[in-house]
Amino acid sequence: MTESPFDPKFDELPQTLPIFPLSGVLLLPRGRLPLNIFEPRYLAMTRDALAGDRLIGMVQPKPGPDGHKAGDSGARDSGAAEIYPVGCAGRLTAFAETDDGRYLITLTGFCRFQVQEELPLKQGYRRVRVDWSGYAADREMAAPSGLRRDDFESTLAHYFRLYGIQADWATIKEAPDERLITSLAMICPFAPTEKQALLEAPTLADRARVIHTLIEMAVAERGSGDTARH
Repeated sequence: MTESPFDPKFDELPQTLPIFPLSGVLLLPRGRLPLNIFEPRYLAMTRDALAGDRLIGMVQPKPGPDGHKAGDSGARDSGAAEIYPVGCAGRLTAFAETDDGRYLITLTGFCRFQVQEELPLKQGYRRVRVDWSGYAADREMAAPSGLRRDDFESTLAHYFRLYGIQADWATIKEAPDERLITSLAMICPFAPTEKQALLEAPTLADRARVIHTLIEMAVAERGSGDTARH
């Protein structure tokens, strides 16, 4: 893996992180996540990140007591909800200001973390104390995924047709396994719990198995539903 000269060293990572809780939004190591920042607390968080180590933790809120998942109808901030204990830190690698007071930023996935405890709010945004030790492999070259590309791409083509997703197949076929799996995990309309399962998959091979299974299940469910309606 080629590291950026701006990346922090693993043993120098901070013990605390600001977090951005968004349901249905996934960041994985080496993935790229564009964000439109407009709430005052997250404007403050972005300013502080720019002035510091440029790391922001992306996390998902847990389902509420009634089983409802905040953000099921789209990505939504869940500022006060209980969060899952595993997130992924992104390094702020692109930044622009808008005339109407927003920040347009890109986070590049750096490393996953385990939440140890939540800290008091700072300027309205949430912070956590984190443990990185279980995820040192996120900063290394990924081991082979074991993905059966022909089978996977055939199922993926069916999935895209059912969900009306346009795809550049030349790019898909040329993409290395990790880049393909990471991109699909982040952009496909999986449920928040499914996104969390992809995040928590220990290795690339595990993530490949999870995403293949999720796509097969979605094809079977939606495909059978479409058949029933004809």
